[in-house]
Amino acid sequence: MRCYRVFFNVFNTVLLVIGLQSGMAQTDSFKAGQLKNKRVKDAHDTKWPALEAEMKKQSIDPKNYEVFLRVFKMEKSLEVWLRNKGEDTYKLFKTYAICASSGSLGPKRKEGDGQVPEGFYTIDLFNPASDYYLSMRVSYPNESDRILKKGKNAGGAIMVHGNCVTIGCIPITDEYIKELYILCLESKSPQTSIHIDIFPCKLTAGNVKTLEANYPKEKMDFWSTLKPVYDFFEKNKNRPKVKVDKAGKYYIAG
Repeated sequence: MRCYRVFFNVFNTVLLVIGLQSGMAQTDSFKAGQLKNKRVKDAHDTKWPALEAEMKKQSIDPKNYEVFLRVFKMEKSLEVWLRNKGEDTYKLFKTYAICASSGSLGPKRKEGDGQVPEGFYTIDLFNPASDYYLSMRVSYPNESDRILKKGKNAGGAIMVHGNCVTIGCIPITDEYIKELYILCLESKSPQTSIHIDIFPCKLTAGNVKTLEANYPKEKMDFWSTLKPVYDFFEKNKNRPKVKVDKAGKYYIAG
């Protein structure tokens, strides 16, 4: 089965306070709306206490943190990195196994190609009524994908979800999606984005040599634009600001 779309002097200070209160209200409203769904409430009730306790052990504030996700297709793994808001570096919190095919190594270029995209995205939708228990949508296609697509339609509706089925999405079982969904839900606010970076594999020197020996130049040229971002995070444990040039190539800004 394929994965389908299912979804600031005094005056300045006053404006700042109003803005913060509005942001908090939006956050509270979004969370409250999600928790009205039985699956989300069940996931929160059963998973959040243990997650909260583990976060505290790792000196992560459960009320004020950020989430960053990394996916590695060859390793079939999804890494969850957390940091306190205001800190520069992330800590690896959990790694979930991807339990079904994510397509072959290489980017997604058109609708129906069965590929999980590769590149730099955000989580842009929480779906509590997914056919696959719970799901979160990857913001594919991004600017690079729209430039480099083949044909009229780049495709879409790439989801991280439960169960262990689908082609072209990122399934991690119902039990794990409960944890991940709640981790992301508790961190979500209008001021922060949940970034998800998707790679063909861990771009170590050894893996790059393996890729060079087995894949065409077109893919290697694309992967060479992913590697600086991978290397930056491996060194700094902080995600750089990534932009896209007119040719659709990723680059680190600043």
